[in-house]
Amino acid sequence: MKKVLVEGEDFYLSDRGYRVFTEKYLLDRGFCCMSGCKHCPYGFNKLVDQIRKKAKPKTMTFQEEILQGIPTELPPSALYDATINHAPKRKEILTDEEKTLALRNALRYFESQHHETLISEFKAELEKYGRIYMYRFRPKYRMYARDINEYPGKSLQAKAIQMMIQNNLDYAVAQHPHELITYGGNGAVFSNWAQYLLTMKYLGEMTDEQTLVMYSGHPMGLFPSHKNAPRVVVTNGMMIPNYSKPDDWEKFNALGVTQYGQMTAGSYMYIGPQGIVHGTTITVLNAMRKILLSKGNGAEASSPLLEGIKGRIFVTSGLGGMSGAQPKAGTIAGCVTVCAEVNPKITKIRHNQGWIHEVIENLDDLVMRVRKAQANKEVVSIAYLGNIVDVWEKFDQENVPIDLGSDQTSLHNPWAGGYYPAGQSFEESNRMMAEDPELFKEKVQETLRRHAAAINKHTAKGTYFFDYGNAFLLEASRAGADVMNPNPTLGREFKYPSYVQDIMGPMCFDYGFGPFRWVCASNNPEDLQKTDDIACEVLEEMIKTSPEEIQQQMKDNIQWIRGAQENKLVVGSQARILYADAEGRMKIAKAFNDAINEGKIGPVVLGRDHHDVSGTDSPYRETSNIYDGSRFTADMAIHNVIGDSFRGATWVSIHNGGGVGWGEVINGGFGMLLDGTNEAEQRLKSMLFWDVNNGISRRSWARNEGAVFAIKRAMETEPLLKVTLPNIVDDNLLN
Repeated sequence: MKKVLVEGEDFYLSDRGYRVFTEKYLLDRGFCCMSGCKHCPYGFNKLVDQIRKKAKPKTMTFQEEILQGIPTELPPSALYDATINHAPKRKEILTDEEKTLALRNALRYFESQHHETLISEFKAELEKYGRIYMYRFRPKYRMYARDINEYPGKSLQAKAIQMMIQNNLDYAVAQHPHELITYGGNGAVFSNWAQYLLTMKYLGEMTDEQTLVMYSGHPMGLFPSHKNAPRVVVTNGMMIPNYSKPDDWEKFNALGVTQYGQMTAGSYMYIGPQGIVHGTTITVLNAMRKILLSKGNGAEASSPLLEGIKGRIFVTSGLGGMSGAQPKAGTIAGCVTVCAEVNPKITKIRHNQGWIHEVIENLDDLVMRVRKAQANKEVVSIAYLGNIVDVWEKFDQENVPIDLGSDQTSLHNPWAGGYYPAGQSFEESNRMMAEDPELFKEKVQETLRRHAAAINKHTAKGTYFFDYGNAFLLEASRAGADVMNPNPTLGREFKYPSYVQDIMGPMCFDYGFGPFRWVCASNNPEDLQKTDDIACEVLEEMIKTSPEEIQQQMKDNIQWIRGAQENKLVVGSQARILYADAEGRMKIAKAFNDAINEGKIGPVVLGRDHHDVSGTDSPYRETSNIYDGSRFTADMAIHNVIGDSFRGATWVSIHNGGGVGWGEVINGGFGMLLDGTNEAEQRLKSMLFWDVNNGISRRSWARNEGAVFAIKRAMETEPLLKVTLPNIVDDNLLN
């Protein structure tokens, strides 16, 4: 069947009206036509009527290119592809002396004979983009998660990591693929392409007796270890605390010595927007349950299908790497979703992917469409191409009722493209961001004040608003917006709760339920279908004996996994996410390992979002429902990554920053390859039990009732587990 070309993705129109094919299209086509295409990825030079012999792009296999690492001969310069969604120009923050240091740091990856050629190029990148990305060294092969057996190497575990890295940089997955940014505006896999090439080479060479050490994107090297040690240990942005402010990230990232790994970007565990769709679906479902219960609709609230949600309006913003999940989640939950986005490119991508149904650019048209959808009780997702503040204000003026409201712009990164001011175009904002950052900051804070004021008007009419862990309330408060609780208590300083405080914490994390995920390393859709069926069978068996306290969580997960294929959630690798507790994770993983052993499916990579029961210490998100004063401590996340590393993880990571911003959170994660062996079974049982119950024990010590219940239950099933439990003090004694 002939491919239908998509404008802006496969081609764009020149000034004279001719079609110009993009690099992505030419790579997908898979061969060089020798016509001298402007964005030719194969190195063809029309002037000499031949493909450049020096680079030999047609003679090297994919595996040979990986093992080559940084090429000894310079590849041709790469043209800047304007059709790609690029990162905005970063803030100019380096002194002249520091710019020289940044160049010196970048050039150390290359042999000295190339320095004269590269120095002017890297200097130009630093001046133009605020970073040295080394575009020249972008690989010419297509970037996507291949079958694990297509990767070079002596270690199957290392091949799995190569696959996961490439998925994070897949054009269909990554937010800014040419800048090695997966999501969140600055969530980087690497800081430059030399780091990527060197890392993939090391992974292709290493054995199961070595460990690759990653310093904030930089592959420090291979070190002797042993087969039960992690193959890779990752740190991202781990700064001395006094040097962990936003401008510190700008400076040290520009110098090339650290990076913002977000959560699953720098830990090679991103699975596309699906990763956040499930969590957002659970959040929207349970938020709607709260709304229905508050209105006395208990029967509707307890219904698995939530009939009462139809026609109810969910308003939010952001369609980027993570936030693009919101309209899809709203559709799965069954409501009318209105999601604002200022970036036309990402809006078009989400529309083409089918994650949003309609795009509207006029506010009056939006009001009419939403009223129609509400009256007809439609299930529809609508993107408004424009600023979210305008939507909140217009809906207030037109008395359009909003049932549920939130925001998922990247406010962890407010001054570098995470949030855009109202009243000016996307292009104007990008120019101001680079040329007048102080004015841009003023405009952003002014918009935040308007944003909060409009939300307050709606909540006075009955809207339930929650902070979705993107630092909206935190940055709004810093801007002087009216978001503070008039009667604050410890942990409840803001007017509105975070979704973890009201929903995810007490309903999921306290009981050990969190975003468990897996990737079929064969990248065969049939394997994914088989794993879905296996997981569903395990859950359906478990629910028969599950205690009442977790029945709703089990029902929601069974509903989710049954509809996973129908909802077409896969973007990139053949992956799935499921909120499961420790028992569920271990039983599902063991069933996968058994199926691999029996030859029914290929190897499987296990992982999770860092946004989980134990992986993240974040006082305004993951640990915001901990009220014993310890929410600003980071012992849990550090203990978690240490414990995972010697209990069988294939790779581990620990990051500063993620979700709510640099200096605001410490978070970590893991990856584990299941290969059907007995050793894999032992590793999964040991590590998954710890990975969940570490967090439950901390939440239990904070006196969270659900966590006390869950950790007591865990101790009953595992006699070697002995956890210190809290004694509850009578409030009358304290008062």
